[in-house]
Amino acid sequence: MKNNRFVYFVLLPIFLLLAVFFVLPIAGGLAISFFDYNPLRAINHFIGFENFGKLMSDKIFLKSTTNTLVFVGITVTLNIFITLVLAQLISMLPWPKFRSFFRVIFFMPCVAPLIASSVVWGGLYATKYGLINNMLKTFFGISPVNWLGTASYVMPAIIIFTLWADIGYNIILFSAGMDGIPTDFYEAAEIDGAGMVKKFFYITLPLLGRTVSFVVAMTIISHFQMFAQFQVLAKLGGPENSGNVLTYYIYKTAFQTKDMGYASAIAVVLFVLIMIVTIIQQRLNRVEWGY
Repeated sequence: MKNNRFVYFVLLPIFLLLAVFFVLPIAGGLAISFFDYNPLRAINHFIGFENFGKLMSDKIFLKSTTNTLVFVGITVTLNIFITLVLAQLISMLPWPKFRSFFRVIFFMPCVAPLIASSVVWGGLYATKYGLINNMLKTFFGISPVNWLGTASYVMPAIIIFTLWADIGYNIILFSAGMDGIPTDFYEAAEIDGAGMVKKFFYITLPLLGRTVSFVVAMTIISHFQMFAQFQVLAKLGGPENSGNVLTYYIYKTAFQTKDMGYASAIAVVLFVLIMIVTIIQQRLNRVEWGY
């Protein structure tokens, strides 16, 4: 009993921090979503579920939700595939210094502020003097593309940038997971004549299950919350709202139109969306083994 009291006493500050900085803001946002709330008004009326009812007839909200799901689905899938392959290739290098060198190279974009990287990539995507268009014209003879001014190109351009900016974290995590796999398994597989591909699919990938589950969950959550690149590269949501996602729509509704009640309702929907996707992902990637 005394030990339990000591544990509760030690954990109390953590619970207080969680309550103040996580639980209360979520509860506050949920409460505001039931009001016609504008911080510049003296009186804000309670309107119940009216904000949530408006969402189904809001074409920009529906477009933003679709864009968000497309963005998260494509970037998370490509991110996990690319980082797994790169982490495996790096781990196969025989010299530790080479492995460290490539991990640092891939991690460098993660160190730079996302907003600054977005500004730089906005220049690379420029139609007239952008590096990407110049390279396409020089090597493939392709005419300049208006990457950020054409509805069908905005999302692919942002996805390419996001992959460049974000793969470093997952390469480090997958590399750490691969380094933790006991070498006994690989030695036994080599004796049985297994090649590189078989060792990856029958040893590395199954034994990396917990790391994969964690990385997929964190990548999904972080990509649902991405905002900076949409703010910079898809100005005002992009042409025909092609670059409008839920995070940007929440920002625009809350701080430009000052309709914080409606913005809170959108935020609640985003929160529920992230929670549902994360729960499904955790169920599908449940790992119940150890080594």
